[in-house]
Amino acid sequence: MFRFIQPKIVMILTCLLVLLSTCNPILQAAENKKVSGAGLETIAQSAVLMDGNGTVLFEKDSHKRLPPASVTKSMTLLLAVEAVEQGRVSLTDRVTITENAWHQGGSQIWLEPGEQMTLHELMIAMAVVSANDAAVAVMEHIYGSQAAAVDAMNERSAALGLNDTHFANVNGLPTPDHYMSAFDTALIAKEAVKHPFYMELCSIKEYWLRDGKNWLVNTNKLLWWYKGADGLKTGWTQEAQYCFAGTAKRDGLRLISVVFATPDPRSHLRESMKLLDWGFANFAAMPIINSGAVVERVKVSKGMEKELQLVASEDLTLLLSKGENKNLQKQVVADSTITAPIVQGQKCGELLVLRDGKEIGKVDLVAEKNIEKASLMKTLQNMFTNLFSIT
Repeated sequence: MFRFIQPKIVMILTCLLVLLSTCNPILQAAENKKVSGAGLETIAQSAVLMDGNGTVLFEKDSHKRLPPASVTKSMTLLLAVEAVEQGRVSLTDRVTITENAWHQGGSQIWLEPGEQMTLHELMIAMAVVSANDAAVAVMEHIYGSQAAAVDAMNERSAALGLNDTHFANVNGLPTPDHYMSAFDTALIAKEAVKHPFYMELCSIKEYWLRDGKNWLVNTNKLLWWYKGADGLKTGWTQEAQYCFAGTAKRDGLRLISVVFATPDPRSHLRESMKLLDWGFANFAAMPIINSGAVVERVKVSKGMEKELQLVASEDLTLLLSKGENKNLQKQVVADSTITAPIVQGQKCGELLVLRDGKEIGKVDLVAEKNIEKASLMKTLQNMFTNLFSIT
């Protein structure tokens, strides 16, 4: 049986439909603004923008495996720098050039078999002009052979958690089964910026080699063009096209931009600057606490001392959209009393950063020093002291 709807109800329903049809474009526009709010596009086949802590701000097919050309040397140089830091080699080492290093081609400093050069000079040549012959000479000196060096690079990749990277040589000249992703490259850069010597090498704009006979000029033009730029590595082959891993720091905010396979000369630099511009325009770094700063004091039970200071285990800097630095609260989570023995660096709590009650960052709180367990006599003495002390 059908029932007739009263005219008044029809009018109400009609008004609701009109209202919904009017609101829907507004809601859709808001959703579209949310999705495409970055307004960021790139001609690179693959790209990523992340901050120095690894937070991804923008990506385009960032896990795609592509030939990386000389961006390969971002890992080569990392291993060389670590070998120097660990004392396995010295910058003053005299490196004798092998025929294998001489026979590389591509970008080079025209090393000759039997020629000698310091390890430092070869590392500079690798960082500044992406010299393929210097890269092989450096890694042969450190690892004994290029094959052993490649194995070390792949092992380091696994340690860094790189899932879309595999090396078959140390300099990025075209060869089968040699690939990287933009995301993995950004993670290498994230590790690289922790090493001052690495960044020192990458930021050299020009260098005179062979007692002033050869002038090396850095292929990374962002060192001249872009405020805060201090690295990292360019690359080009016909197969890979133009690639670039760049990094810059402004007002405490470190950004890493990686673009793979852009079509034209310098397009890799332009695209990288576009990503960096967007990142610096929309985000800011907010320092919360420095490593080693005292955050809390807690009581110690059964210890040789009565009190322990808890310090931040590392620097904590938050990445925030500009204008989102309001309504932040800090909260310490730790027991009021900790039982000895206590080892320096032992985790004893956390410092949380909340915005509107939601956690947006945290850092471990650790013991500032060792505190030994008190002897029985010391424990009894403390008990009597506490019993008869006047609060």
